[in-house]
Amino acid sequence: MENSKTEADAILRRAAWRLVPLILAMYIAAFLNRVNVSFAALTMNHDLGFSPEVFGWGTGVFFLGYLVFEVPSNLIMEKVGARLWLSRIMITWAIISMGFAFVQGAVSFFILRFMLGLAEAGFYPGVLLYFTYWFPAATRARILALFCAGIPLSNILGAPLSGWLLSFESQGLHGWQWMYILEGIPTLALGFVALWGLPDNPAKAKFLSAREKQIVLARLDQDPKGDVHGFGPMLKDWRVWALIVPDFCIVFGIYSLGFWMPQMVKAMGYSNMQTSLIVMIPYVASLGILWVIGVSSDRTGKRALHFCISALTAAAGFAIAALGDGIPVIVVAGFCLASGGVYSGLSTFWTVPPLFLGGTAAAGAFALINCVGNLSGFVGPGLMGWLLQVTGSYKAGMLMCMAVPLMAALSMQLLSSSLQRKP
Repeated sequence: MENSKTEADAILRRAAWRLVPLILAMYIAAFLNRVNVSFAALTMNHDLGFSPEVFGWGTGVFFLGYLVFEVPSNLIMEKVGARLWLSRIMITWAIISMGFAFVQGAVSFFILRFMLGLAEAGFYPGVLLYFTYWFPAATRARILALFCAGIPLSNILGAPLSGWLLSFESQGLHGWQWMYILEGIPTLALGFVALWGLPDNPAKAKFLSAREKQIVLARLDQDPKGDVHGFGPMLKDWRVWALIVPDFCIVFGIYSLGFWMPQMVKAMGYSNMQTSLIVMIPYVASLGILWVIGVSSDRTGKRALHFCISALTAAAGFAIAALGDGIPVIVVAGFCLASGGVYSGLSTFWTVPPLFLGGTAAAGAFALINCVGNLSGFVGPGLMGWLLQVTGSYKAGMLMCMAVPLMAALSMQLLSSSLQRKP
């Protein structure tokens, strides 16, 4: 028995090296297309006459489109397969993302942000579901940590590229327009690569022999199965709805920071290029925090505890940034902790639902929790813009971002004792 488990783990490590880099590249491209608007804003807002409030709510409209199609998208993926559906998602959102180069004003900006949300809906929960087809629960936090590393990596790679493209003027187009066009091309290409390189599940993987497929499937079959199965029972389980609260709160910090950090750094007196390089620092720091908490979560199996630690780390970081009196070293140090906390919180959060969900229930819950929780991506940036416009300072917004992860930790702690009990 031990030998077969060891052999299965060796095969799955090989599968991880084959699949995770491609999925990570897809997520890097996805997130870059979602948040490159934060760098475009450094010049686009002036060119198009956007106020902070218009920009804040406009970025958040993305999540309304996400809400509309998230659950149907994940259920469709379960029916047609991950290869076809994830490829479709990437190709359509790449085309829409490049369309931002031709925005003329607030109305077209809002419409395209909504359409981008529709196009991308289902990608993130689809990948979460896909990982349950491949990787045992005991290793899933590390796999999710690698996947969630796509968010900071997209900013590490995208920040200097976006900063450079903002100064690129040619063929009558501004730098921010070229940024949208050129950063959409890799996403389009990866959509077609996924059609070739992303098998639906181990049974359809051409890089595994028939014997290896049997070994992997037998290993996955040993995983504890959730108590709740089926879409209807999932909707009736109060724990699914309660988990929206900590997810909403941790994602609130991700997008408030992601959409506004470049402007907060620039406000300290830096040029566009200096801003793009400084913004990389918190994302680099967050990779270490993300990995350490993911490994510890797998080793101990204490999923809810590690989420709470992540949320408290984020709250401390936002507090330091808010109270740093505009001193760059202190503010950026706060951003480092905040980034590490929110991203590690995101990865550990998604190890929690499979503790009691399985099958179609897991597919539906991943999408439901993610789409409603991601409404914080509409609320957070919008409130940041409104608070900036009202107070003339980013401090109030940072204090708000400090309070929300505290709510995330408290809500998860209250839920923790119920997660592994039958409803």
